[in-house]
Amino acid sequence: MKLLVVITGMAYGGAETQTKHIILKLAQRGWDVRLVSMLPPKAYQHDFERAGVPIDVLEMRRRIPDPRAILRLAGIVRRERPHIVHAHMVHANLLARVTRAVSSMPILINTIHSTHEGSHWRTFAYRLTDRWCDLTTHVSRVGLELDIQRGKVPPHKIVHIPNGIETSVFKPDPAVRARMREALQIEDATFTWITVGRLETPKDYPNLLEAFRRLQQQIRIRTQLVIVGDGSLRPVVDQIIRRANLQSSVRLLGRRTDIPSLLCSADAFVLASAWEGMPNAVLEAAATALPVVSTCVGDVPHIIQDGNFGYLAPPRNSESLAQAMYRLMQLDASTRKHMGQMARQYIMDNHELEVITNRWEALYKQMIDSHRKQLPQE
Repeated sequence: MKLLVVITGMAYGGAETQTKHIILKLAQRGWDVRLVSMLPPKAYQHDFERAGVPIDVLEMRRRIPDPRAILRLAGIVRRERPHIVHAHMVHANLLARVTRAVSSMPILINTIHSTHEGSHWRTFAYRLTDRWCDLTTHVSRVGLELDIQRGKVPPHKIVHIPNGIETSVFKPDPAVRARMREALQIEDATFTWITVGRLETPKDYPNLLEAFRRLQQQIRIRTQLVIVGDGSLRPVVDQIIRRANLQSSVRLLGRRTDIPSLLCSADAFVLASAWEGMPNAVLEAAATALPVVSTCVGDVPHIIQDGNFGYLAPPRNSESLAQAMYRLMQLDASTRKHMGQMARQYIMDNHELEVITNRWEALYKQMIDSHRKQLPQE
């Protein structure tokens, strides 16, 4: 069966990374998968090339509408004759719907990756174009309920399929921990917090850095914060670190490809986001058996279960976030380890990538069976 995946852009964000994982798993299982990116891809091209997944680029530019993209996508659909078109993220979702209005697509599925997709006009656009989409999926339970309340999607046309994690890759490893801490020159007695995410507005790094500044005023043990990621707000983050005099305790590592090893080097994970859908970074940290402190956004409360695998704090509240971090640090090492072990077991039971891929494959086959008459005949 042919699957055509349409995405706004292929970068190192959570939605793009999750889409990449599913595409590669399906390609391994024998699906004929092709990727269409509205923007020139900035990540994972070699992964797709090695897997034999072709990429078409619609050559669009950010914030510049280009109606020609509709004709380009329609041309690709006519040429490839896919059985399913699956779009991810708001711009690709809407583009695929409008394209279906002018060209033939047997089946169109949309996936929403965030609880916050922007302005009201986008919600209106979803309502207006829903007739051209067969099914919408959401990675977040909370996001699904919110979108139904907003009238974005009818209740009978949306389902929840969460993100998946490769627990064979993200796992605790004492040897990797020792090696990575030595490479990063982290002393054994230093309690190390880590966060992973783009340096962009949704991640609310000002909130995190203020919480960490407050935390340091409360604790007596040596601690540091490792930030993994890059983005347009790098200069702002640098400035906050200097003004708060945190240069010796906050480390900006930029974008890294060794995130599983970096997570192993830490003692706990922290997320300060203002909004999320289902953040991969929290799933990856939990799979690595790290206790987590996070703002109460998206589906994080379902994952962390306040008091079981870590602690939660309201978003945009640095004092509460600092208190949650302090509370975790006050626990003894064995209690924190038990928290992490429970978190990993939860991820293995509910978010293993193979299991999530099974759910996608079952959904595709169900849609194909119900639309058999509309499918292209080879």
